Amino acid sequence: MAFSYSCGFQTPKISFKCNPLVYCGRRFNSGPVYACIKNMDQEPKFKLLLDSVKWDEKGLAVAIAQDVDTGAVLMQGFANKDALLKTISSRKATFFSRSRSTLWTKGETSSNFINVCDVYLDCDRDSLIYLGTPDGPTCHTGEETCYFVSADDVLNSSETEEKKKVLTTLYALESTIYGRKEEKASPNGKPSWTKRLLLDDNLLCSKIREEADELCRTLEENEDTARTASEMADVMYHALVLLAKRGVKVKDVMEVLRHRFRQSGIEEKQSRQG
Repeated sequence: MAFSYSCGFQTPKISFKCNPLVYCGRRFNSGPVYACIKNMDQEPKFKLLLDSVKWDEKGLAVAIAQDVDTGAVLMQGFANKDALLKTISSRKATFFSRSRSTLWTKGETSSNFINVCDVYLDCDRDSLIYLGTPDGPTCHTGEETCYFVSADDVLNSSETEEKKKVLTTLYALESTIYGRKEEKASPNGKPSWTKRLLLDDNLLCSKIREEADELCRTLEENEDTARTASEMADVMYHALVLLAKRGVKVKDVMEVLRHRFRQSGIEEKQSRQG
């Protein structure tokens, strides 16, 4: 179940007197947090939401914060009813501190807030995901997420546990390309196709055009779908090299796409022509 209010999804038509704000590219209602909470728990739709969660014997549920653009799991905490309502009201990821027995909002001391776009419930209704955009590093150590220690390092009894980013395939590829970008300045680095592309703009652009044409031909010539996937992989790889060359991150592209979710493609193109 998704309780969605931003990032291109349909906003539930729930009325309560709060001021409009903008997060994640969409407008939605917010206002004085505790006033909203007081009103919200009386709203039938919010009561239905709260009653649908399987809170534990202490009235808590696991709450996980996830980056809406990268998919990175940022952190895990616990939420009670008030924490969930405050998250919805303020659009800031809010948790319940078991040690201090009080609500706390991520970023209230560091200003590294997590701006929540959606809240999801799992199939058993006993855990939540706060889907949003972080304003900065989430972990108190300064790392982007709280997950950077590999289980393999622990199992291998590594004396110095290397901090590793938990990356999905696309972002792992981007990270590798940026690594090659750093290496190209070193005369001792081993040669690679990526570094060659980074050093030759004409070669890079010609390869993108070539791979895009081959992708189109898989449609025009009705080639096997596996061929289409292969050619698209080539297009994506070479496009990622160009992005790295320009210093543009995949996250930046995802953010642009997210802001276009609620806009007609025709309208978007017309706005660029103006």
